[in-house]
Amino acid sequence: MSLVLSLDFGTGGIRAGVYDLAAARMISVAERPYATSHPRPGWAEQDPEEWWTAMKAAAAEAVAATGKRGIAGISVATTASTVVACRRDGSPLRPAILWMDCRAAAQSARTGQVRHPVLAYSGEGDAVEWLVPKAMWLAEHERETYAASEVLCEAVDFINFRLTGRWAGSRLNATCKWNYDPLQRRFSPELFEAFGVPDLLDKLPSDIVPVGEALAALKPELAAELGIAGAPVVAQGGIDAHIGVFGAGTVAPGRMLMIGGTSVVHLIHSDRQRDLPGIWGPYPDALVDGLWLIEGGQVSAGSILSWLSDRIFGLDQRGFEALLAQAAEVPVGSSGLVTLDYWMGNRTPYRDPDLRGAILGLSLWHDRATIYRSAVEAVALGSANVVADLVAKGVPVDHLVIAGGICKNPLWLQATVEAIGMPVHVARQDNLSLIGSAVAAATAIGAFPDLQTASDYCAAPAELVVPDGAAHSRYAEMLVLYREATRQVGEISHQLARRAEQGRSHS
Repeated sequence: MSLVLSLDFGTGGIRAGVYDLAAARMISVAERPYATSHPRPGWAEQDPEEWWTAMKAAAAEAVAATGKRGIAGISVATTASTVVACRRDGSPLRPAILWMDCRAAAQSARTGQVRHPVLAYSGEGDAVEWLVPKAMWLAEHERETYAASEVLCEAVDFINFRLTGRWAGSRLNATCKWNYDPLQRRFSPELFEAFGVPDLLDKLPSDIVPVGEALAALKPELAAELGIAGAPVVAQGGIDAHIGVFGAGTVAPGRMLMIGGTSVVHLIHSDRQRDLPGIWGPYPDALVDGLWLIEGGQVSAGSILSWLSDRIFGLDQRGFEALLAQAAEVPVGSSGLVTLDYWMGNRTPYRDPDLRGAILGLSLWHDRATIYRSAVEAVALGSANVVADLVAKGVPVDHLVIAGGICKNPLWLQATVEAIGMPVHVARQDNLSLIGSAVAAATAIGAFPDLQTASDYCAAPAELVVPDGAAHSRYAEMLVLYREATRQVGEISHQLARRAEQGRSHS
């Protein structure tokens, strides 16, 4: 079998990995960072040229580390909804608008006022992070840039164009984030007209290609620069977390991948369409043909825990480790606190961007350990709430794989397993998006007949963790309080969010 090159563009940098298909393992990995700027509250931007420079350095290092030059295939995963406005030759016209940027809140709200059949896939509206509301914002607030943009695309499309010279959208991204109808295999011009951007269809990459299909050969001059011999095939990739489904081996219905990091994403397939209010999807044929992709998530998760330990408590690494040990000594649910993990709103199951975080029950005896413990429990309860909501709506969850930064925080991981209350397979070491990209590349070069087979072969090993039954019972009681607290403070959260927005507009 062959070697393939995986490229994973995360929020803070790129990881390039060479995967040996014969050995079924990653044999080299290299990383390079790039910067994020925050020009205004709620805004987040990056320079696409920095992505490109970082990619070339990381990819060349990863290839060189193998001592071999023969790369048969390449595939790219990136953050979703990181939007690039550029000319057709791939020259950016402005910094990329990052996935977490929430400047398009008003535009997102307007999409929810439009009625169109394709919006049923996205819960009757587009989220603030997605490409279409950001395009609407550009059309309204940066009219010259929007008019000059010959291509509006996501990071994966930009990188693939630079690699191959072909503009092509990923069916995964287009279906989940661009209001593309994969069953009809088309966009809906009347929808974009209703959104006030009738010319958006002319700017999107209209050639939509499924994950794992060949796009084109790597440009010869770029192959030489990266130290690669021959002309490897570049395979269509897509959203990093979703591509991680292949790396986790959770393609089949009933098998969920939960990736915990700055935020949390829950991904699972269904064998049929379902009515799932409050959930993104199900999306038909988004990741693989014949299955419906369901996506849940939490906007803030590890970011809340970092905010507490770093910004509020001001701890260094040693202090953080001591805090973890102290918080682990606090029995489950004994702090007398109920914390709500809505620092940046709620993604699912409430679909409410104006919910806000809260710590209820504070007294003078509470200390760092009890407050941190309660925050960990809140994030864990948020995950359990998503899983329980899906199960209640008829989506079976028979097998759960957890991966990401959560695996480096033993307290958060344990709390999540116990809050969900089912055996969990923990993929501690491997970058699932890199492995998933290897699956896409391997399928494109014909090493496997389909993505499912390739995923079954390449899936990362995972350790089985079983929850403590008594602890889960306490979390089940806490989940009732968590939901009731959400209901009780919802209107206050909305008022506070509006006041904060008014304050920003006057600053």
